[in-house]
Amino acid sequence: MTQIDPKLILITLLVELGVAAAVSSSLARSKTFKNLLLTQHRTPRQTVALVAMICIPLTLGVWVRATVPNFLAADLSFETTMLLGILVGPVAAMAGGAALAIPAILHHEFWALPVNLAIAAVAGAFGRFADPEDVWSFSPMIDLSIYRWVTRNLRRPHLDRQILLLVMIAAMQFGTSMISRFNPRRYFDLRSNEWWVQLLICACAPVIVGIPLKIWNAIRIERKLEEQGRLLLEARLDALQRQINPHFLFNTLNSIASLVRSQPELSREMIVKLANILRALLKDREAFVPFSEELAFTDDYLDIEVVRFGEKLKVVKEIAEDTLHVVVPGMVLQPLIENSLKHGLEPRISGGTVTLRSRITAKGMLLVEVEDDGVGMAPERNDASPVSGLVRPGTGIGMRNVRERMEVLYGSLASVEINSRPGRGTKVTLLMPILEAGAEAWPQNGREVFEAARHLLDDAVRVVTRG
Repeated sequence: MTQIDPKLILITLLVELGVAAAVSSSLARSKTFKNLLLTQHRTPRQTVALVAMICIPLTLGVWVRATVPNFLAADLSFETTMLLGILVGPVAAMAGGAALAIPAILHHEFWALPVNLAIAAVAGAFGRFADPEDVWSFSPMIDLSIYRWVTRNLRRPHLDRQILLLVMIAAMQFGTSMISRFNPRRYFDLRSNEWWVQLLICACAPVIVGIPLKIWNAIRIERKLEEQGRLLLEARLDALQRQINPHFLFNTLNSIASLVRSQPELSREMIVKLANILRALLKDREAFVPFSEELAFTDDYLDIEVVRFGEKLKVVKEIAEDTLHVVVPGMVLQPLIENSLKHGLEPRISGGTVTLRSRITAKGMLLVEVEDDGVGMAPERNDASPVSGLVRPGTGIGMRNVRERMEVLYGSLASVEINSRPGRGTKVTLLMPILEAGAEAWPQNGREVFEAARHLLDDAVRVVTRG
C-alpha cells in the first residue's frame, strides 16, 4: 500500500468523526436498540441482536472502504470492535470483530481477523474490570479528561480507569498502525511517516470510541429520568391513597362505636363489613381498577352507613352495564359518597337519598355522578372546573384528594364539577377518558415530567461538553 497523503489522512479523520456520530445517532433512534443496549442482563439472543445492529452498517463500511478508492473513513472496524468489547464483553465482541473482518479478508487483508480478535479480547477484559459508570462517562473530550486527571492526582494520586481506557485505545491504535506499516497488503489502518499526523491518528481513536458512548449515555440518562418520573408519580398516588384511608377509617370506627352497646349484633355485621374494606385497602391496589370493583368496594361502605343512618338513608343506583368494564382510579367514589353523607345528609334531620349514576357520553367519555338531596352548599362553595383548577376551602379533604388524583392520572383530559343549591342538594360529576380493563395507563401529566427530564438532560450534556 502506498503512503497516504497527510492531508487525506486529516480529512479522513474528520469524516470518521462524522460517520461515528451519524451511525450512533441513527441507532439511538431505534426503540429496539435502546432496549437492547440498556438491558442489564441480556440473553444470548439479545446480545446477538445488539451486536448485529451495531456491526451490520459498519461491516458495510469496511466493504465500501475496500472497494471504493479514497473512501477510507467508512472503515471504523478498530473503534467498533473496541466499543463492542467494552459494552458487551469479549466473546460477543470477538464475534462482531470477526464479522467486521469478513470484507477485509475477501480483499486479502488476512491480518484483519486476528487483530480484531485481539482487540476484542483486550477491550472485553477491560469492560469486565471497569466500573460501568466509568465506561458510560468516558468523554470524547480527551483534553478535558487529561486535565481533570492531572488536577485530581495533584490532590490525591489514584488509578483513573477513564484515563486507562484512553491510553489503552491510543496504544492499541498505534500498534495496529505498526502492523499496517510492516504488512500494508495484509492489514489496513491509517498511518503516516509524519509524527504529528500519527499522533493525531492515535488521539482520534479515543474520540471516535467516546462519541457513541456519549450519545448512548444520554439515552441512558433519559431512561433513568423517565423511570424516576414514573416512580415519583406512583409515590404521589400512593401518598394520596394513604391520605384518604385514615380519614375514612376513623369515621367508620366512630359509627361502629355508637352501636356496640345498643345493637351488638348489628355492630358485629358492621365490623365484618369493615374487615372486608380493610382487606381491600391493605392489599396492593393498582392505580386503576374496573368500575365494577370500585362499586363493590363502595357497597360495603354504604352498607355500614345505611346501618348507621337507618331509614333516613336511601341509596339509588343508575349504573349503565357498558360502564362496568371501564377502569377508573381506585377509591374515587367513596370520598364523594362520604362527603354527601357527612356534609349533605347528616345535617338534615330527615336524612335523604344518595344517587350513583354512570354512563358513556356521546363523545366516548365515562361520566360518573354522585348526587344527594341534602342541605347543599353556599354559592361561594360551589365549584365547577377542570381537575387542574383550584379547590376552594370547605370542599373537604376527600374532594381535594379526588381532584388531585384525577389531575395526576389524567391531566387536563378529565374534569370534576360540583353543582349545589342550598337546601336542594349537591351533585358531583366526574368526566374521564375511557380505559379498557387491563390496559396500561400512564399519567397524562407524565409528559410534563418527561419534558422536565429532557431539559435536565440537555443541561447535563451542556455542562459535560463545556467541561
